[in-house]
Formats: sequence, structure tokens, C-alpha cells
Amino acid sequence: MISVQKLLEGKKINKIFTLTPEHMVIDALDLMAQNNIGAVMVMEGERLAGIFSERDYARKGIIKGRKAKSTPLTEVMTHNVFTVNPDMNIDDCMKLFSDKHIRHLPVIAGSEVVGMLSIGDIVNAIMQEQKQHIQFLEQYISG
Repeated sequence: MISVQKLLEGKKINKIFTLTPEHMVIDALDLMAQNNIGAVMVMEGERLAGIFSERDYARKGIIKGRKAKSTPLTEVMTHNVFTVNPDMNIDDCMKLFSDKHIRHLPVIAGSEVVGMLSIGDIVNAIMQEQKQHIQFLEQYISG
């Protein structure tokens, strides 16, 4: 089973995108659009204060009539963030995605934020793992 650490190491782009709670929603939307990502972590210094996703904007911003240019992230971000640590594996991540109906998981090592995984990262890792199993089985059968 693939660990969260190995998955982070194998990501093409493993940058951490963060803003502060005082940033406006438009700042987060710009950052997300520029980097083709669906969520940013909201940090207070070194502490993870929340996460802001496209889903948050749709459900807590647009639908409530809030303006992106004048709404701070703290008003629309998800405050209670589910996280994983590098020693966990992709099955642990899939269980959280499924049980909690979320799409992004910050990775925390000790008290430090070291990355972010999306449900797409996990699905791609599972597909790669299955592809390797199939190749192994095909070689074994041809053997």
C-alpha cells in the first residue's frame, strides 16, 4: 500500500499554497485559478486554521450573496479540517474522503504542514498501483 509520504514525493507539483484568514475570497480564487488547484490552506502563522475550496465558495459565498472582493476567507473557509500524516496510507485517505465527503487533505508532520492531497491524487495513485499489479500478473502468466 502506498504511504502518504511516497505519494507526496511522487507528485509532479508538490507546492503548498496558503493564505491568511484575513485575505479576501478573490485572492484565494485568483491563486487557485493561477495554479489550477481546487483548494488552498488558510494559515495563521505556522498553524493550519482552515481550508478554502471551490465548494466553500459555492456553498458559503455565492449562494449566500457574499462578494468575493469584500469577504474574508475566515467567513467562508472550513474551520474543522481533517488531516493526514505522512505515515498513513492511501486507504486511510480514501476512507476520510468517503466518510467525511471531502476532496482535499492537508498533510501534517508533527506540527508542520508538508503538503496537500486531493481525491484526484489518490485516484491516480490507485490506478498506477493497479496498472503495476496487472503488468506483474501478465508477466507471471506469460512467464
